[in-house]
Amino acid sequence: MGSELAQKMEALKGAPLKGLKAAYAEYFQIKKASNNRTYMWRRLAYRMQELEYGELPAKAKAKLNALMDTYDPVNNVALKPQVAVSGYLPKRDRRLPLPGTIITKDYKGTKIQVKALDKGFEYSGKIYKSLTAIAKEITGAHWNGFLFFNL
Repeated sequence: MGSELAQKMEALKGAPLKGLKAAYAEYFQIKKASNNRTYMWRRLAYRMQELEYGELPAKAKAKLNALMDTYDPVNNVALKPQVAVSGYLPKRDRRLPLPGTIITKDYKGTKIQVKALDKGFEYSGKIYKSLTAIAKEITGAHWNGFLFFNL
């Protein structure tokens, strides 16, 4: 990356919000910008590089879109376990992560890792029915599992 471009990007990173919004409006030709500094800076940095070096080739964009369609568990309905089998739709809480997801939390200096399963959760080699049960095991007090794990 050119040193001049890198300097511009670094200057924007430390700029006040007003300056960041002005640059965002200039590069994207819009009047109203977000108040999220990190979001605006990342978008600006990408746009500045795009203008300096050119866009991604159409073939690369198509490949990225195909990968997102195939492997994006958040937006890909096919990967979500909400399929009706013989008229029965499983009742899985939509707030829960997909099976196989590892939930991590730092609690009192200890890193806790919980694996989401089809039915329940695995923590320290044991299977639990709910996140609440795991939170109670860890803390010794009753906690809402979603709140404890910030879901």
